[in-house]
Amino acid sequence: MSQRANYLNEVGMLNRTPRSGFMFLGSGGQSVAEHMFRMLHIAFVLARMTAEPVDELRLLHLVMFHDLPEARTGDHNYVNKKYVYEDMEKLLAEGAAQWPAGDEIAGYVREFEARESPAARLAADADQLELLLMLKEQADLGNQATGDWVVALLARLKTDAGKQLAEEILATRWDAWW
Repeated sequence: MSQRANYLNEVGMLNRTPRSGFMFLGSGGQSVAEHMFRMLHIAFVLARMTAEPVDELRLLHLVMFHDLPEARTGDHNYVNKKYVYEDMEKLLAEGAAQWPAGDEIAGYVREFEARESPAARLAADADQLELLLMLKEQADLGNQATGDWVVALLARLKTDAGKQLAEEILATRWDAWW
């Protein structure tokens, strides 16, 4: 049994782990892996927009690992979280023992969840902005249910760079790039 191979197979589960909020939106869909991939690009952009110095490698690590636990728990949306308890500390303790550099990975997850460091605040905004891009796409395609989601999401943004990028996203059609 290879710890490295097991870890990489666990990461692969994120390709098949659906983001669960879309069932309430009524359209759209993506895997957790797809979400995390675009988040990496958003974090890259945010790092270049922020006036506050940020450790970009740390930021990218926070984004890369923040949803790794969902390979074990699945993605829980707002409604799920009202009823489902995740023992994140148990998960991170077991993961730390099983993943290569497990303590380091668990530390990134904890830092992301605490949202106290400049990098963690940018990573949290990247998380929200990735959803905003999905919501904007669905709105541009005709889903009228996105409005309340966008209002709630904008209130969760913490950084000036995140707020500025949100304005740019909302002012740009999802398909304007081509």
